[in-house]
Amino acid sequence: MPGERAPEEKRREQILRAAYEVAIRAGLDGVTVRAVAAEARLSHGLVLFHFGTKDQLVAALLDRVLATSALLGGSDGLERFAHAADGLRTFLRAQIEELARRPHDVRLFFEYWALGTREPSIRAKIGEALDGYREALRTLLANGTGDTPLRASDVTPDAFAAIAVSLISGFAVQSVADPEAFDMGAYAATVKHLLEQLLAPPASPPPIRS
Repeated sequence: MPGERAPEEKRREQILRAAYEVAIRAGLDGVTVRAVAAEARLSHGLVLFHFGTKDQLVAALLDRVLATSALLGGSDGLERFAHAADGLRTFLRAQIEELARRPHDVRLFFEYWALGTREPSIRAKIGEALDGYREALRTLLANGTGDTPLRASDVTPDAFAAIAVSLISGFAVQSVADPEAFDMGAYAATVKHLLEQLLAPPASPPPIRS
């Protein structure tokens, strides 16, 4: 019966929340079935019932990390901006602020990135998430006026989106490698000036004839 599924889904979520807390404290190597069971206050066997093995639990946790990561989150709602410069400026500043607030999430994302070099399924999931991220940015460039608001004709939306994601990834590396030097204000101001150089201003409305 459909009503019987809710407790099982709730239990899986409880286990994943516990796995996330363990991963934040101890990294992916610390995400053992025993450690997660202790964090969730559940039996070792119940964790195995829902996820089978440690590797399956780590793989399932990746979906949660990708959905909430400070590095990949925040692209929802970009379509509400009438002009790309406004949307990108707001979006990139929000990303920088989020990276500064949640360095543990960034570190966890990069642990999965390293794991993906050995595990094709992990690599494919991360690649899919990055593709969606780039697509959200690329789509924003065509918002508002119906044409791509780029100053230079040789700068394509795809290239712009890829560079924007690379820029955010660079911020993420900086936030983990040298958090004391992570100057959010300076980075946000730099992004603002870069966008002003790359993106054309909004088209002026036609004059009103009397």
